[in-house]
Amino acid sequence: MPTFDVVSEVNMQEVKNALDQANREANTRFDFKDTGSSIELSGQELNLSSSSQDRLKALEQVLEEKLVKREVSLKCLDRQPVVEGSRGSARRVIKIVAGISQDRAKQINKYIKDLGLKGVSSSTQGDSLRVSGKKRDDLQQVIAKLKEEDFGIPLQFNNFRD
Repeated sequence: MPTFDVVSEVNMQEVKNALDQANREANTRFDFKDTGSSIELSGQELNLSSSSQDRLKALEQVLEEKLVKREVSLKCLDRQPVVEGSRGSARRVIKIVAGISQDRAKQINKYIKDLGLKGVSSSTQGDSLRVSGKKRDDLQQVIAKLKEEDFGIPLQFNNFRD
């Protein structure tokens, strides 16, 4: 019986590379001069800080450009509210979300069942979903439909087996 897994993963090495590029650009660009703008990675969180909110917004935009260039989906970023500091400085924490939460898994399972394909079933396995079916064509159709739909997280499909 053919199966495949639906997962939501983030390549942390690419995130680190994008972060290094963004910091390098922030250190060399004229509009960031003397603003103390920086991005730090601690675990699964990015800490952005700058001297003002508009510089913080520009720094975030630079980071997003670098992430997109490195093919890291922006859907994996969970932006926290901006925290104002002393003298107009601003900070923001952006969490990197990997894995499929239980709520999203239920939503994806329901979507697959609502497709009405005969012999196709899905089950939650930790932070991923296993989809199985009688025919390979049905599973390829499920993958195509899941790519069309937006669930708010980046989805990857792996472990396709006949």
